[in-house]
Amino acid sequence: MKVNAKLRNLRIAPRKVRLVADMIRGKSLVDARDQLKFTIKKSARPVLKLLNSAAANAENNFQLNPLNFYISKITVDEGPKNKRWKPRAMGRAGAIQKKSSHITIVLDEIEGRKEKNVKKLSVKDDKKEEKKDKKSFDKKKPNKEIDNKIKKPQVRKEVSKIFRRKSM
Repeated sequence: MKVNAKLRNLRIAPRKVRLVADMIRGKSLVDARDQLKFTIKKSARPVLKLLNSAAANAENNFQLNPLNFYISKITVDEGPKNKRWKPRAMGRAGAIQKKSSHITIVLDEIEGRKEKNVKKLSVKDDKKEEKKDKKSFDKKKPNKEIDNKIKKPQVRKEVSKIFRRKSM
């Protein structure tokens, strides 16, 4: 089932918002949230709020688990422009366009994904895994022969005397 959410008249240029939208397109809801939380862009915060709104729509309106969703479509369209004028030389005026954006997110369910049945391990299984880990650790002992072959680069005594500030 598809779930929509829209953000209209965001006062950030669409070109800048598309950079953030391209990062999360096609990702799962959890991955997209993590990506947006650590993105240093002004438009990341409104896009994150819109994504959370879409997840809330899925949960409250359709009683669906929002963790089973991915971003199937995200579009950033141009909104209305506020036109301003800046004085220029010789009596002229330069136009300034303050652009805005319309963002639309469509979430879709991941097909074939259901609640994971977590297999509970018994105490015996845990002990077996610990023994395996210990055996693999014992096999990885440092090799002394390799350490002996690796030599530190030697500095010639004549070169080191050249760069001394004080003589001995």
